[in-house]
Amino acid sequence: MWNDLWANHRGKCIGIAGGIFFGIIYLISGFWDMLFFLFLMLIGYYIGRKIDRGESWEEFTRLIRWLTQRWNPFR
Repeated sequence: MWNDLWANHRGKCIGIAGGIFFGIIYLISGFWDMLFFLFLMLIGYYIGRKIDRGESWEEFTRLIRWLTQRWNPFR
């Protein structure tokens, strides 16, 4: 079962494992950080799903670019 999961959904597994790894750091602190942990897992799943499907990163990079330009504190 694990080999089949790794073979077919490698990106999702890596993304969720990364979200868990970074999220555990925040879980130690309390409830609100646990919600941030869930957010990190969802981001990891999203990135892993993009890797598995072989989709373009253009819309993701466009969103990041828009967010960084929108809330740039040093304008």
